[in-house]
Amino acid sequence: MIKIKTEREIALMRESGKLTRDVLNYLESKIKVGMTTKELDKLAYDYIVSHGGYPSFLGYQGYPASTCISIDDMVVHGIPSNDIVIKDGQIVSVDVGVILNGWQGDAARTFMVGNVSEEKRRLVEITKECFFKAIENLCDGSPVGNIGYAVQTHAENNGYSVVRALTGHGIGQEMHEDPSVPNFGRRGTGIRLKKGMAIAIEPMINMGTYQVKFLEDGWGVVTKDGKPSAHYENTVAITDNGVEILTL
Repeated sequence: MIKIKTEREIALMRESGKLTRDVLNYLESKIKVGMTTKELDKLAYDYIVSHGGYPSFLGYQGYPASTCISIDDMVVHGIPSNDIVIKDGQIVSVDVGVILNGWQGDAARTFMVGNVSEEKRRLVEITKECFFKAIENLCDGSPVGNIGYAVQTHAENNGYSVVRALTGHGIGQEMHEDPSVPNFGRRGTGIRLKKGMAIAIEPMINMGTYQVKFLEDGWGVVTKDGKPSAHYENTVAITDNGVEILTL
């Protein structure tokens, strides 16, 4: 069931969105070569809690960390570990969820660490562009398929592929609500967006094939061909004026 938010509820989501944005900006300022992903995750936990929030991911369906940290060919849901050390030239996707006053924020960024190749740099930039293409002209009444069409078109026009096994989602008091928000599809299809809906739009773009593998840990997802993947996500609200990005 799709839950329509009131203006007051969107205002509360705006606050959780700001904290989500702020923790990602903080992590971007701290990430460095030689740091473990567990250290980065601890920074996120401490920042969120010290600002009155709680990490949405921690304990969600048994997930053991506050963030998902996915390096190079890992698409999403990488579990932070003391054994994973961030290396020069890697791209590191950090996905963060925050609960503040009972409302959720969800966003992801792919950080470029050290001397990143031009090939990887371009992938990260196009992935971010895919998000902004997705929200162009999005408004009350737009079919959700327009989002996937925009992401897929921009990614494929630049020689990349779109992950199909995972999608964006509705968000509110729960991290995952209806509707599903695919990053591929046909324009003019799917449910129509309505004022008061909040959704997480999250392009996951691969340098090679769109096919992925799910790891035995039950969480991690990697590209099937071992080529890099990038992730960029924001929580947005549908308003009278189009789209408001709550996590930027």
